[in-house]
Amino acid sequence: MLTIRNVTRNDLPDLIIIEQLCFPIEEAATEEAFKQRIHLIPDSFFVAEECGVIVGLVNGPVIEKEFITDDLFEEIKPNPETGGHQTVLGVAVTPHFQTRGVATALLAHLEKEAISKNRESITLTCKEDLIRFYENLGYKNRGVSKSEHGGVQWYNMNKKLL
Repeated sequence: MLTIRNVTRNDLPDLIIIEQLCFPIEEAATEEAFKQRIHLIPDSFFVAEECGVIVGLVNGPVIEKEFITDDLFEEIKPNPETGGHQTVLGVAVTPHFQTRGVATALLAHLEKEAISKNRESITLTCKEDLIRFYENLGYKNRGVSKSEHGGVQWYNMNKKLL
């Protein structure tokens, strides 16, 4: 059975492995980025476990603007208690568990938490091949992002909560 919980420092080695399996090196979060996120935003960093083994993750800080900017991949601040826009800087699922609803469950959990804290929206960027996945979850395609992260083209996706 899949369980979703807040991240802990002990999860770091597993998170790095999953991230490296799911993203090219130019796009993957670094160990330092994960340490910063675990320390500063554990309230919006969740892991999915199956039989005690971490199989997926979702994380992102809450920001004031409606869209993600590249500086968030380097430096973030603790989340405000309420309000703002919940970002998704990363959602990753171990290849063996992909297509089993783990990413959808993680995003639903993040959304439930965001609603409970009166966040205005959830915002993320994705590559073109994932636009339909996010649209099926209620996100709207807001066009090409200004992000240059990893040297690829990203699309702004946004889901209003309030």
